[in-house]
Amino acid sequence: MSTINYSDKIPNNVNLSEDRTLQRALEQWQPNYLQWWGDMGPDDSQNFDVYLRTAVSVDPQGWAQFGHVKMPDYRWGIFLNPAEKDRKIHFGDHKGEDAWKDMPGEYRANLRRIIVTQGDTEPASVEQQRHLGLTAPSQYDLRNLFQVNVEEGRHLWAMVYLLHKYFGRDGREEGEALLERRSGQEDNPRILQAFNEETPDWLSFFMFTYFTDRDGKFQLCALAESSFDPLARTTKFMLTEEAHHMFVGESGISRVISRTCAAMNELKTDDVTKLRAAGVIDLPTLQRYLNFHFSVTIDLFGADESSNAATFYTTGLKGRFEEGKRNDDHMLKGQTYKVLAVQGNQLVEREVPMLNALNEVLRDDYIKDSIGGVERWNKVIEKAGIPFRLKTPHKAFHRNIGTLAGVKVAPDGRVVSEAEWKANVDNWLPSGADRAFVASLMGRVVEPGKFANWIAPPVMGINRQPVDFEYVRFN
Repeated sequence: MSTINYSDKIPNNVNLSEDRTLQRALEQWQPNYLQWWGDMGPDDSQNFDVYLRTAVSVDPQGWAQFGHVKMPDYRWGIFLNPAEKDRKIHFGDHKGEDAWKDMPGEYRANLRRIIVTQGDTEPASVEQQRHLGLTAPSQYDLRNLFQVNVEEGRHLWAMVYLLHKYFGRDGREEGEALLERRSGQEDNPRILQAFNEETPDWLSFFMFTYFTDRDGKFQLCALAESSFDPLARTTKFMLTEEAHHMFVGESGISRVISRTCAAMNELKTDDVTKLRAAGVIDLPTLQRYLNFHFSVTIDLFGADESSNAATFYTTGLKGRFEEGKRNDDHMLKGQTYKVLAVQGNQLVEREVPMLNALNEVLRDDYIKDSIGGVERWNKVIEKAGIPFRLKTPHKAFHRNIGTLAGVKVAPDGRVVSEAEWKANVDNWLPSGADRAFVASLMGRVVEPGKFANWIAPPVMGINRQPVDFEYVRFN
C-alpha cells in the first residue's frame, strides 16, 4: 500500500500516481530528504509557520499559492513545463531531428553528470545559508530566506526526479549521494567550490543570491535548450522560481545602499570610521564584497577552454544562453571566439575554436547581465547625490579556474606582482576586519515591520501584503 497521496503530498504533473517504480524510488528517498532537511535545513525553524509561495501546477494561477506553512510540511513538487508539440533539436550535430523523450544510451554518462552537478548546487546553498535565520534583519527578510531555501529544496526534487525516472539504479544512488555530501565538509564536500564557501552574514547572502543565483539562471537557460526534452522542460519551470532569488539579492543590496546613503547625507560624511560607528555598511566595503562574490561566481562557468563544453554542445545536451535568438548556424564548426591569456605581464586576447570556448561565451553573457543590476544600484547612489560608483571587477581578477587561475590581476585588469597584490588585497577583497565588522551588525530583528539599522525597509511587502505583515509566526 502506498503511504503517500501523490497529488496532495507531492504536487506534480508527471503522472506520479501511475508510475509504481518511480513511486517506490521516491518513497524511499523522501524520508532521507526530510531527515537531511531536519539536520541541514534552516536552523531552529522547523515549527515556524512561514508565509510561503507553493507551486501546485505550472499555470499562472497554480505556481504561486501563498499561505502560512511549516517548512517540513512544504509541498515540494515535481513540475515540467508543458511539452512543446513536435519539438525539434535546434543546435549541434542532431539539429533538425526530433527532441528526445527518452535517454539516448550513448549520452547517458554525460547527461547524468550534468544533472548531478546541477542537483548538487541546490542542497548546498541551503546548507550554506542554514544559520542565517538566527541573524535576520527583519521578518520580511527572514521569510524571503526561507522561500529561497524551500525552492532550492524543490529544485533538488526536480533533479532527483530525472535521476530516478531515467537512470535506474545509478540514478537512485546519485539521488542518495546528493543528500550525503555537505557544503564545506573536508571529506565529502559539494562538487563546485563556490558551494563550499561559507555564507556567514546577510550581506554575503544578498551578494550570493544576486551573483551566484544568476549563475544558476544562465546554467538553467543553457539546459533549457537541451535536446533531452524532460531536462529542458524541468529547467524551464525552475527558471520561474530562480527569478525570485535574484530579486532577493538585487533588492537586498539596493536597500543596504539606500540606508548607507541616507546615513552619509544625515551625517554629511563619507568617512568610513564614522559611518561604521553609526552602524551602516560603508560603500567601499560593499565594493569589496561585490568583488569577491563576482569573481567566485564567474569561476563557476568552468575553464575558458573546455572540450567537455564542446561535447555537450555538439551532442545537443546543453545549448547557449538564448540559443534560439542567435543568428548563426547553431553548429559553430569553424567559428572562433576570443579568450584571455597572460603574456609576460600583459593580458592578451587569443582566438580559439568557438566550440571549445562555450564556457567563456556563457560567462560573457552572464557578466553583461550582472552589470545591469550593478548599474541599478548605482542609480540609488546617484539619486542620493553621492559621487561613488560600484563596478564589477575585470573578469581576470581573483580567478581560480582555467588559464587565469592564480594570475595576480588588479580589479582594473592590470597584471600585478605578488608584492603589489599582497599590499592591496585588503582594499580589493573583504578583509578579516571587514567581515568582523559586518558580523557585528548581524543582530536579530523579528518584530513585524521593524528593520535592522543597516538596511532600509522594502518599497512593498510580499504578495500585496503590508510590509509589517506577520510573515513568520514563531509559535
